Amino acid sequence: MKGTKNKSITDKPKDFKNNLKKLLQYLKPYYIRIIIILIMSLISTIFTVLSPKILGDIITNIYNNIQNHKTIDLINFKDLIIILIIIYLLSSLFRFIMGFLMSKITANITYRLRSQISEKLNKLPLKYFDNNSSGDILSKITNDVDTITSNIDTIITEIFSSFITIVGIFIMMIKISGWMTLTAVATLPISVILIFLIASKSQKHFDNQQKNIGKLTGYITETYSAHNIVKVYNGEEKSIETFNNINNQLKDSSFKSEFYSGLMMPIIKVIGNFGYVIIVLLGGFLAVKGRINIGDIPAFIQYVRKFNHPILSIASTTSLIQAIVASAERVLNLLEEPEEEPNKLNKKIDHVKGKIEFKKINFGYQKDINVIKDFNVVIKPGTKVAIVGPTGAGKTTIVNLLMRFYELNSGKILIDGVDIKEMEKSYLRSLIGMVLQDTWIFNGTIKENIAYGKLDACDNDIIDAAKLSYADHFINTLPNGYNMIIDQEVSNISAGEKQLLTIARTFLSNPKILILDEATSSIDTRSEILITKAFEKLMKNKTTFVIAHRLSTIKNADMIIVMDQGKIVEIGKHEELLAKRKFYYNLYNSQFDLTN
Repeated sequence: MKGTKNKSITDKPKDFKNNLKKLLQYLKPYYIRIIIILIMSLISTIFTVLSPKILGDIITNIYNNIQNHKTIDLINFKDLIIILIIIYLLSSLFRFIMGFLMSKITANITYRLRSQISEKLNKLPLKYFDNNSSGDILSKITNDVDTITSNIDTIITEIFSSFITIVGIFIMMIKISGWMTLTAVATLPISVILIFLIASKSQKHFDNQQKNIGKLTGYITETYSAHNIVKVYNGEEKSIETFNNINNQLKDSSFKSEFYSGLMMPIIKVIGNFGYVIIVLLGGFLAVKGRINIGDIPAFIQYVRKFNHPILSIASTTSLIQAIVASAERVLNLLEEPEEEPNKLNKKIDHVKGKIEFKKINFGYQKDINVIKDFNVVIKPGTKVAIVGPTGAGKTTIVNLLMRFYELNSGKILIDGVDIKEMEKSYLRSLIGMVLQDTWIFNGTIKENIAYGKLDACDNDIIDAAKLSYADHFINTLPNGYNMIIDQEVSNISAGEKQLLTIARTFLSNPKILILDEATSSIDTRSEILITKAFEKLMKNKTTFVIAHRLSTIKNADMIIVMDQGKIVEIGKHEELLAKRKFYYNLYNSQFDLTN
């Protein structure tokens, strides 16, 4: 048993501080740019802080002129107006430059993260993909990376500018009136306490939201890639029910995370509005007493609004940080997954003959549960070996172990006397060619798909491989022939044609050892006869493993290994095994309904 595909959404709580530190390491190469951005943010913030005071002075001068029955001449205020315009223009220019630099930084971080994930996925053992759905992995590459990079620029600029704004505005408010400042600041502790209470409450819901997005993406990917199967078995209702269950979980976690984070703004605004009323009353009283200028009241109200804005910004930024760290944890956990162990030795075989020995092989996908038990067999060079048995007997597992997709619990596998653990995996796999029941064709031309077996192959080699696999005929009937592009869903060629292309790919690679896992299962009877002949040519002087459920296809095998529950129960040729009238005989009878 390889494990479950869907992880629980209630994993252990994240190490917030540690994950945040790791995430900040991605900003290290851009420290100089970030310092420039922060300097510009500082200057822009100073301009923002000065503008209300200048406007207040203009209002005071206009009010004094009205009080003294003087004509209002805007020329007298031209210096203040010009300064104000310059401040606004420079502030806008700096913010534009900041946005440009941050866009470059986030684009580079996005590229780096996705490149690292791509490299990591190629280094992970196969068991990782057994235990994680493809949709969840896809969600980490797309949704989680987007969540990190689309918000990180806001975090950097907003937090810094908000703190500077708070300090600058506080100083300007003190200069206008200490009493009014005390009144405005009195509401601050209440706001801060509420922010942290709400943030701590919403953190787990942001984490669940990201996990449910991955779960939903995985289900959609797996279901809609096989929508025809769903329809054949009338599984639409069940599919919709499962989708709705996952979608409801996502809705619930999304609602709770957005609800709690959405509480911050209204609560702080309500508290701020009470403050405005008191400030206006107090400001009017102080202006009447002559302790402040009349223009200081609207200036102070602007400062209070600007003072509340960075507090609100920090509140919303807190929610963003939670979402970013929740996504960062998922991405960083993927990047920290243990990789396939590199080989210390790099042994190679001078002239590969193809002798393969399995010595006391024991293996299990889970600890203490072996699915292959004491597997022993010696296969001579050039032997055609068929591995048969009921579903779950361990047939495919054996060839996966030969390819080192998984590591043995105990025992050895030797090729021409060399332990495969002493070979580099890339070298080992270059000796082996596989044709599987499940075809893999990518979006590209037919030529590119065949050439995947040998990336430096010339056109003539590709065409020869296609002819050997009997794919050349159908390829030439297609629009653009070998240059026809297979669409992303691989819907413009049939299942049998896809199988022919994968067989052509194997012909092209010309491996020393062959593995055919139900290789002709998607081919019609006429094509199967032709391909069987082609395989006979390809298998000549090559050690070949044939995994088959249809026992009629392996009658001519030099050796038939009969497996049941991870053990070898019989070995021999077709006629010999039938004569023994044991497990193979019963298996054969169950397919062909033979009588004594």
